[in-house]
Amino acid sequence: MSDSFEGETYVKSYDGALVKRIMAYLKPYSHFAAVIVLALAVSTAGELAVPVLQQRLIDGRILPKYIALNLEAADDGLSWREALSGVLSASIPPQLREEVLRIVPPEIADGGKASFFSGPLFSGPPPVFTGKALFIAETSRLKMSASCALALRNAGILDGEKWYAFRVNAESGEKEAALAGFVAHNSGSGGFFSALEEADGTVAAAIRLKDMDLLSASERELLRGGDLKAIVYVVFLLLSALLVTFAATFTQMYLSSAVGQRIMKDIRLQLYSKTINQSSAFLSRNPVGRIVSRVTSDVETINDFFTSVLTTLLKDLALMVGVMVTMIALSPRLALAAALCMPPVLVITIISRVKARSAFRDQRAATSAINSYLSERISGMSVVQMFCAEEKSEKDFEKRNSSLLIASLREIRILSIFRPSVEFISIFTTAAVIAAGAAFVLNLSLSIGVLIAFINLTAMFFAPVLDIAEKYTILQSAMAGAERVFALLDVERRIPDAGKIKQLPQNRRIEFSNVHFSYEKGEEALKGLSFCVEDGETAAITGFSGAGKTTITNLIPRLWDIDSGALTIGGIPVRDFSLPVLRASALPVLQDVFLFSFTVAENISLGLDISREQIESAAKAAYAHDFIMSLENGYDTRLCEGAANISQGQRQLISFARVIAHNPSIIILDEATSSIDAETESLVQSGLKKVLRGRTSIVIAHRLSTIRGADKILVLSGGVLAECGGHEELIAKNGIYAGLYQLQFEEAGIA
Repeated sequence: MSDSFEGETYVKSYDGALVKRIMAYLKPYSHFAAVIVLALAVSTAGELAVPVLQQRLIDGRILPKYIALNLEAADDGLSWREALSGVLSASIPPQLREEVLRIVPPEIADGGKASFFSGPLFSGPPPVFTGKALFIAETSRLKMSASCALALRNAGILDGEKWYAFRVNAESGEKEAALAGFVAHNSGSGGFFSALEEADGTVAAAIRLKDMDLLSASERELLRGGDLKAIVYVVFLLLSALLVTFAATFTQMYLSSAVGQRIMKDIRLQLYSKTINQSSAFLSRNPVGRIVSRVTSDVETINDFFTSVLTTLLKDLALMVGVMVTMIALSPRLALAAALCMPPVLVITIISRVKARSAFRDQRAATSAINSYLSERISGMSVVQMFCAEEKSEKDFEKRNSSLLIASLREIRILSIFRPSVEFISIFTTAAVIAAGAAFVLNLSLSIGVLIAFINLTAMFFAPVLDIAEKYTILQSAMAGAERVFALLDVERRIPDAGKIKQLPQNRRIEFSNVHFSYEKGEEALKGLSFCVEDGETAAITGFSGAGKTTITNLIPRLWDIDSGALTIGGIPVRDFSLPVLRASALPVLQDVFLFSFTVAENISLGLDISREQIESAAKAAYAHDFIMSLENGYDTRLCEGAANISQGQRQLISFARVIAHNPSIIILDEATSSIDAETESLVQSGLKKVLRGRTSIVIAHRLSTIRGADKILVLSGGVLAECGGHEELIAKNGIYAGLYQLQFEEAGIA
């Protein structure tokens, strides 16, 4: 895999391999995942329970309607099933008789004890038998075919009236006794009620719905008192279902977000660990902004996958399946009518998904182009202004901005077509359900409550369809972000650390032997370089720009590895040393100082557990103590980003103090005094003489005033050693060094 991951990555809208890698991060939180799935199931069940409970409430208590089966032809003293069987046998064909007998469960109808799940709330009110008529509630259980209803009407068994039927025990309470008395007073010839008093004192009665309008308000209240109690009970169940749904939804959303945040933390830690252990070659080929984007925004898309895609998608699919199952359970025929309207939704969804994916790609590409252009032009705004290129820059930006506008409008246009189309189909499906349901209600094969439940369930089905379509964009963004994150994780360009030696030898002699090195293949920076710096010796390296001086500072601590040749310390190849030991023992002081947004003291200690006295001692040795104490909070002064609140020279002094505090065996100074004024430089040179004494050190400088006192001066040219010797010796040779010396000092009159 290439080191660079510059371009935008376009992946499939769903990539199983990527999803598998993402889901692997969920393993440590599997217990949370189990709770999320359970909460999702509970919340889905709660949402589906609401329309079902509404249907039971409407059919059973708010708008109870009964059909009456005339059993006057049956003998007295028979049970309702015996009486009904006898009348049916004499009137209609056998297959229709079985259909009628299946309407009500016999164990409830015959007075058996009903369980919670077979009671009125779930199975509907039981039939009421008044001796000469059987009254059956129009609920979801009443699914009488049109042919059966017609046969019953032709036989005079089914009348065209709608009834309200009930049973009351006068011994149950004062209101029940009053209702039983009212029924007894208004039954018989000329009365409102068709009634029968059973052996246990229970009164079974029925009244035509049109006759209920003739009753007074108090009489209707007495008659419907039991329904009012049941309504309160069902409303309590509805509120309980809503509260349970709320709690489950909260749990699911909170845990999904919490798990997503924890997974983001794990991935970012992994990315950061991977990045800081990569080689300088990797970091040089991948801009900081791109890596930061991977660790921040691209990881955020993975969080969106867990919080906005995965759980929501599971919830939507579960809800859609649950809606279809509930519809089929309530009325298979009406469910089929609703299902016939679904294929257009699938077609529209598939087409819009393909179109939206293309528009999403174009928008991402246009956004990336405009961001890159803005970043470059704003960073180089001074150059744009100096060369009067503002007008051209505006035109270039306008082109990119127009491309983004076109791509965004295309995506908006697709969504603008998709949403109204789905909403139109939703309304059409609702209309079809109402039309078909009304026909079923009229022929007694469907209740009003079921029809209302279907209308609600239809709306519940189409809401996830819209939600899934919107989540598609997030899913594709998550796939693209995940591929970029894993591309960074899969790049392996770290410096191998197979060294077993945990301490530098007493002899710190540095030797380059025929070393070849190139930053880019085919462009060698060092071409067979050979030299040595003896233990305790200070060697100065100079030469023209591009000669390879800074490369040497990168190779000794193995920020880069040599291509060929040998680089040894004390006769031991640098590869044989443990990397942390090597880098702690050979510290560079670079020209471009980097200080963190810590306090001054923290920038000096930087990982060392040392006292304030040791920090101040190091600062004094680097002649940084005085200026540090002049800062607002002294050593506790917090530096701004890039240490912008102190000068370049002060930053360099702090970097000297940092190296002194770490007390390395080998010190490398790379143009370390280039940003310090002459007066401060003389002080630093005095301090450095103490620090460098007894240590192997390499000093790289263009300013020859800083290296005249070196034990050895190495002059590089074109990646090879051109000259070597002391200051006077190299002047006498009249070579490259002498030429550099003359350029810097002769015009100033320095001998």
